[in-house]
Amino acid sequence: MSKNHDTEALGAKQHLRNEMEQERQRIRRILDGKSDEYGYFVRTYSAQVLDFVSRMVSDAGDAEELAQDAFVRAFRSLGQFDGRSSWLTWVLRIAYNTALNHLKRQRLQWLSIDDLPLADAPDDDLSTDREERIQQLDAAIDRLPADEQLLLHLYYYDDRQLRDIAYIIDAEPGLLATRLHRIRKKLLLMMKENEQ
Repeated sequence: MSKNHDTEALGAKQHLRNEMEQERQRIRRILDGKSDEYGYFVRTYSAQVLDFVSRMVSDAGDAEELAQDAFVRAFRSLGQFDGRSSWLTWVLRIAYNTALNHLKRQRLQWLSIDDLPLADAPDDDLSTDREERIQQLDAAIDRLPADEQLLLHLYYYDDRQLRDIAYIIDAEPGLLATRLHRIRKKLLLMMKENEQ
């Protein structure tokens, strides 16, 4: 079983490398003048980029406009894509910065979790083995600021690695790990407050 799992993991890594190489070749063709090939990226990733931006910006119309803007900016900056990450990770970083600038213009203030008192309870207390706890957790997540919800979504739901998230939001992976830990503690406090 372990050998089969290792073979599957190697196969998945090779598939990802092949996809990234195909994307790099497509980008070279676009830069050589075949701009119609950019439609591949829009068709392939538009839903993911829109979902990502929608987690930051609550207005659906704004989110759609910002996602489109991210694709336009990515197209204009295509020559700067260095291939160190997947194209999706790169465009998500552009989308993040685009949405963040929009939020700054809207003068929205995000609550800083660093200023909140944290419980010393272990992360195990966030176990969601009962339906009631799952509902409490969902309600607590809904009350988090948009940036914290986004971080949880990228890490837990999209199963992105910390280095990819760090690249997208321009942060250090170690700081993100600490931030995720603090968000889990904050969720625990919020859930405990609901129980009282």
